[in-house]
Amino acid sequence: MHSLPLFHRIAGSRVVVVGEGDMAEAKARLVERAGGMPCGETEAHHARLAFVALEDPKAAKSAALRLKRAGLLVNVADRPELCDFTLPSVLDRDPVLVAVSTGGASAGLAKHLRLRLERFLPQTLGELANALNSARSALRNRFPDAAHRRQALDEALGENGALDPLAAGGAERVAEWLAGNASAGSNRIVDLTLTSDDPEDLTLRQARLLGMADTVIHDDGVPVTILQRARADAVRRKLPCDPPEEGLTVILRI
Repeated sequence: MHSLPLFHRIAGSRVVVVGEGDMAEAKARLVERAGGMPCGETEAHHARLAFVALEDPKAAKSAALRLKRAGLLVNVADRPELCDFTLPSVLDRDPVLVAVSTGGASAGLAKHLRLRLERFLPQTLGELANALNSARSALRNRFPDAAHRRQALDEALGENGALDPLAAGGAERVAEWLAGNASAGSNRIVDLTLTSDDPEDLTLRQARLLGMADTVIHDDGVPVTILQRARADAVRRKLPCDPPEEGLTVILRI
Protein backbone atom coordinates (compact mmCIF):
# COMPACT_ATOMS: atom_id res chain seq x y z
CA MET A 1 0.00 0.00 0.00
CA HIS A 2 1.23 3.51 -0.75
CA SER A 3 -0.37 4.84 2.47
CA LEU A 4 -1.75 3.66 5.79
CA PRO A 5 -5.52 4.33 5.72
CA LEU A 6 -6.66 6.06 8.91
CA PHE A 7 -9.77 7.89 10.06
CA HIS A 8 -8.63 10.83 12.18
CA ARG A 9 -11.02 12.22 14.82
CA ILE A 10 -10.82 16.03 14.86
CA ALA A 11 -14.06 17.00 16.65
CA GLY A 12 -13.37 20.03 18.84
CA SER A 13 -9.80 20.37 17.54
CA ARG A 14 -8.20 23.22 15.60
CA VAL A 15 -7.08 22.45 12.04
CA VAL A 16 -4.95 24.97 10.14
CA VAL A 17 -6.22 26.05 6.72
CA VAL A 18 -3.83 28.27 4.75
CA GLY A 19 -5.21 29.93 1.63
CA GLU A 20 -8.07 31.91 0.15
CA GLY A 21 -10.78 31.34 -2.42
CA ASP A 22 -12.84 28.31 -3.36
CA MET A 23 -10.13 25.72 -2.73
CA ALA A 24 -9.42 26.89 0.81
CA GLU A 25 -13.12 27.33 1.57
CA ALA A 26 -13.74 23.72 0.50
CA LYS A 27 -11.05 22.49 2.94
CA ALA A 28 -12.55 24.59 5.74
CA ARG A 29 -16.02 23.18 5.08
CA LEU A 30 -14.65 19.65 5.21
CA VAL A 31 -12.97 20.35 8.56
CA GLU A 32 -16.22 21.77 9.95
CA ARG A 33 -18.20 18.81 8.63
CA ALA A 34 -15.97 16.50 10.70
CA GLY A 35 -16.46 18.67 13.80
CA GLY A 36 -13.12 20.49 13.62
CA MET A 37 -12.41 24.21 13.87
CA PRO A 38 -10.56 25.82 10.94
CA CYS A 39 -7.90 28.30 12.02
CA GLY A 40 -5.02 30.28 10.56
CA GLU A 41 -1.31 29.60 10.59
CA THR A 42 -0.84 31.82 13.63
CA GLU A 43 -2.67 29.18 15.68
CA ALA A 44 -0.60 26.26 14.41
CA HIS A 45 0.73 25.62 17.93
CA HIS A 46 -2.82 24.51 18.88
CA ALA A 47 -3.19 22.13 15.89
CA ARG A 48 -1.95 18.78 14.65
CA LEU A 49 -3.19 18.89 11.05
CA ALA A 50 -2.95 21.52 8.32
CA PHE A 51 -4.27 22.12 4.81
CA VAL A 52 -2.42 24.37 2.39
CA ALA A 53 -4.54 25.63 -0.50
CA LEU A 54 -2.39 28.17 -2.34
CA GLU A 55 -2.17 28.58 -6.12
CA ASP A 56 1.44 29.78 -6.12
CA PRO A 57 3.74 26.70 -5.99
CA LYS A 58 6.55 28.48 -4.11
CA ALA A 59 4.19 29.95 -1.53
CA ALA A 60 2.51 26.55 -1.07
CA LYS A 61 5.85 24.80 -0.54
CA SER A 62 7.05 27.46 1.91
CA ALA A 63 3.85 27.23 3.96
CA ALA A 64 4.05 23.44 4.00
CA LEU A 65 7.65 23.46 5.23
CA ARG A 66 6.86 25.96 7.98
CA LEU A 67 3.96 23.87 9.21
CA LYS A 68 5.95 20.64 9.04
CA ARG A 69 8.72 22.23 11.12
CA ALA A 70 6.05 23.13 13.66
CA GLY A 71 5.21 19.42 13.95
CA LEU A 72 1.97 19.34 11.95
CA LEU A 73 0.92 16.77 9.37
CA VAL A 74 0.28 18.70 6.17
CA ASN A 75 -1.87 18.28 3.06
CA VAL A 76 -1.01 20.52 0.09
CA ALA A 77 -3.69 20.84 -2.58
CA ASP A 78 -2.60 19.44 -5.95
CA ARG A 79 0.93 18.71 -4.65
CA PRO A 80 0.94 15.05 -3.53
CA GLU A 81 4.74 15.03 -3.25
CA LEU A 82 4.47 17.57 -0.39
CA CYS A 83 1.64 15.78 1.43
CA ASP A 84 1.97 13.89 4.69
CA PHE A 85 -1.60 12.71 4.11
CA THR A 86 -4.05 12.83 1.23
CA LEU A 87 -7.81 13.28 1.21
CA PRO A 88 -9.95 10.45 -0.15
CA SER A 89 -13.30 10.79 -1.86
CA VAL A 90 -15.76 10.00 0.93
CA LEU A 91 -19.10 8.21 0.78
CA ASP A 92 -21.01 9.12 3.93
CA ARG A 93 -23.61 6.79 5.46
CA ASP A 94 -23.05 8.00 9.01
CA PRO A 95 -21.58 6.29 10.98
CA VAL A 96 -20.37 4.25 7.98
CA LEU A 97 -17.70 6.03 5.94
CA VAL A 98 -16.29 4.57 2.73
CA ALA A 99 -13.13 6.31 1.55
CA VAL A 100 -11.66 5.93 -1.95
CA SER A 101 -8.10 7.12 -2.46
CA THR A 102 -5.63 7.12 -5.34
CA GLY A 103 -2.86 8.63 -3.19
CA GLY A 104 -3.17 11.92 -5.04
CA ALA A 105 -2.73 10.34 -8.47
CA SER A 106 -6.23 11.27 -9.69
CA ALA A 107 -8.91 12.93 -7.60
CA GLY A 108 -11.29 12.52 -10.55
CA LEU A 109 -10.88 8.76 -10.59
CA ALA A 110 -11.49 8.54 -6.83
CA LYS A 111 -14.63 10.67 -7.21
CA HIS A 112 -16.14 8.53 -9.96
CA LEU A 113 -15.41 5.31 -8.10
CA ARG A 114 -17.21 6.81 -5.10
CA LEU A 115 -20.16 7.84 -7.28
CA ARG A 116 -20.49 4.26 -8.54
CA LEU A 117 -20.49 2.97 -4.97
CA GLU A 118 -23.19 5.52 -4.04
CA ARG A 119 -25.60 3.60 -6.27
CA PHE A 120 -25.06 0.31 -4.47
CA LEU A 121 -24.94 1.24 -0.79
CA PRO A 122 -28.41 1.98 0.63
CA GLN A 123 -29.10 5.15 2.59
CA THR A 124 -30.13 2.95 5.54
CA LEU A 125 -26.65 1.44 5.90
CA GLY A 126 -25.85 3.75 8.82
CA GLU A 127 -28.99 2.58 10.61
CA LEU A 128 -27.77 -1.02 10.37
CA ALA A 129 -24.40 0.00 11.83
CA ASN A 130 -26.12 1.77 14.74
CA ALA A 131 -28.38 -1.23 15.37
CA LEU A 132 -25.38 -3.57 15.50
CA ASN A 133 -23.62 -1.19 17.86
CA SER A 134 -26.66 -1.14 20.17
CA ALA A 135 -26.74 -4.95 20.07
CA ARG A 136 -23.10 -5.44 21.14
CA SER A 137 -24.01 -6.63 24.65
CA ALA A 138 -26.68 -8.98 23.30
CA LEU A 139 -24.19 -10.35 20.77
CA ARG A 140 -21.62 -11.04 23.49
CA ASN A 141 -24.24 -12.79 25.62
CA ARG A 142 -25.35 -14.93 22.68
CA PHE A 143 -21.82 -15.69 21.53
CA PRO A 144 -19.32 -15.31 24.40
CA ASP A 145 -16.51 -16.67 22.24
CA ALA A 146 -15.07 -13.95 19.96
CA ALA A 147 -14.40 -16.35 17.07
CA HIS A 148 -17.97 -17.68 17.16
CA ARG A 149 -19.29 -14.14 17.33
CA ARG A 150 -17.30 -13.16 14.24
CA GLN A 151 -18.50 -16.26 12.36
CA ALA A 152 -22.12 -15.49 13.19
CA LEU A 153 -21.78 -11.93 11.95
CA ASP A 154 -19.96 -13.09 8.81
CA GLU A 155 -22.83 -15.38 7.92
CA ALA A 156 -25.50 -12.80 8.70
CA LEU A 157 -23.78 -9.94 6.85
CA GLY A 158 -22.81 -12.04 3.83
CA GLU A 159 -24.58 -11.86 0.49
CA ASN A 160 -28.26 -12.86 0.97
CA GLY A 161 -27.61 -13.25 4.71
CA ALA A 162 -30.12 -12.22 7.36
CA LEU A 163 -28.41 -8.80 7.70
CA ASP A 164 -27.12 -8.34 4.14
CA PRO A 165 -25.90 -4.69 4.20
CA LEU A 166 -26.93 -4.15 0.58
CA ALA A 167 -30.54 -5.06 1.35
CA ALA A 168 -32.91 -2.46 2.78
CA GLY A 169 -34.30 -2.81 6.29
CA GLY A 170 -31.34 -4.56 7.89
CA ALA A 171 -31.57 -2.49 11.08
CA GLU A 172 -35.07 -3.78 11.79
CA ARG A 173 -33.90 -7.38 11.42
CA VAL A 174 -31.06 -7.29 13.98
CA ALA A 175 -33.22 -8.04 17.03
CA GLU A 176 -35.14 -10.78 15.20
CA TRP A 177 -31.89 -12.37 14.00
CA LEU A 178 -30.43 -12.41 17.50
CA ALA A 179 -33.64 -13.74 19.00
CA GLY A 180 -34.06 -16.74 16.76
CA ASN A 181 -31.92 -17.33 13.70
CA ALA A 182 -28.41 -16.35 14.75
CA SER A 183 -25.89 -19.15 14.43
CA ALA A 184 -22.15 -19.23 14.76
CA GLY A 185 -21.64 -21.60 11.88
CA SER A 186 -19.32 -24.57 12.18
CA ASN A 187 -15.59 -24.92 12.48
CA ARG A 188 -14.50 -26.00 9.05
CA ILE A 189 -11.55 -26.36 6.72
CA VAL A 190 -11.88 -25.35 3.07
CA ASP A 191 -9.23 -26.42 0.57
CA LEU A 192 -9.02 -24.06 -2.40
CA THR A 193 -7.01 -24.74 -5.54
CA LEU A 194 -6.23 -21.54 -7.41
CA THR A 195 -6.15 -21.48 -11.20
CA SER A 196 -3.58 -18.67 -11.42
CA ASP A 197 -1.54 -16.23 -9.34
CA ASP A 198 -3.75 -13.31 -10.46
CA PRO A 199 -6.18 -12.10 -7.74
CA GLU A 200 -8.60 -11.07 -10.51
CA ASP A 201 -9.07 -14.78 -11.27
CA LEU A 202 -10.45 -15.56 -7.79
CA THR A 203 -14.02 -16.76 -7.95
CA LEU A 204 -16.64 -14.96 -5.88
CA ARG A 205 -16.72 -17.93 -3.50
CA GLN A 206 -12.94 -17.95 -3.09
CA ALA A 207 -12.83 -14.20 -2.45
CA ARG A 208 -15.66 -14.46 0.10
CA LEU A 209 -14.01 -17.33 1.99
CA LEU A 210 -10.68 -15.50 2.05
CA GLY A 211 -12.36 -12.46 3.53
CA MET A 212 -14.02 -14.56 6.25
CA ALA A 213 -11.16 -16.90 7.18
CA ASP A 214 -9.69 -16.93 10.69
CA THR A 215 -6.62 -18.83 9.45
CA VAL A 216 -5.07 -18.96 5.97
CA ILE A 217 -2.66 -21.81 5.25
CA HIS A 218 -0.87 -21.45 1.92
CA ASP A 219 1.92 -22.92 -0.14
CA ASP A 220 4.94 -20.94 -1.32
CA GLY A 221 3.42 -20.32 -4.74
CA VAL A 222 0.57 -18.14 -3.49
CA PRO A 223 1.49 -14.47 -4.14
CA VAL A 224 1.10 -11.67 -1.64
CA THR A 225 -1.50 -10.00 -3.86
CA ILE A 226 -3.88 -12.90 -3.19
CA LEU A 227 -3.04 -13.22 0.51
CA GLN A 228 -3.89 -9.53 0.88
CA ARG A 229 -7.51 -10.38 0.10
CA ALA A 230 -7.73 -12.11 3.49
CA ARG A 231 -8.60 -10.25 6.69
CA ALA A 232 -5.65 -8.25 8.02
CA ASP A 233 -5.95 -10.00 11.41
CA ALA A 234 -6.25 -13.52 9.97
CA VAL A 235 -3.50 -15.93 11.05
CA ARG A 236 -1.24 -16.93 8.13
CA ARG A 237 0.81 -20.10 8.00
CA LYS A 238 2.72 -21.94 5.32
CA LEU A 239 2.15 -25.55 4.40
CA PRO A 240 2.78 -28.08 5.80
CA CYS A 241 1.14 -27.56 9.18
CA ASP A 242 -1.85 -28.86 11.07
CA PRO A 243 -4.93 -26.64 10.78
CA PRO A 244 -6.36 -25.24 14.03
CA GLU A 245 -9.34 -26.94 15.62
CA GLU A 246 -11.55 -23.82 15.73
CA GLY A 247 -12.66 -21.20 13.25
CA LEU A 248 -12.78 -21.15 9.47
CA THR A 249 -9.50 -22.29 7.90
CA VAL A 250 -8.79 -21.74 4.21
CA ILE A 251 -5.99 -23.77 2.62
CA LEU A 252 -4.67 -22.21 -0.59
CA ARG A 253 -2.85 -24.22 -3.20
CA ILE A 254 -1.66 -23.16 -6.63
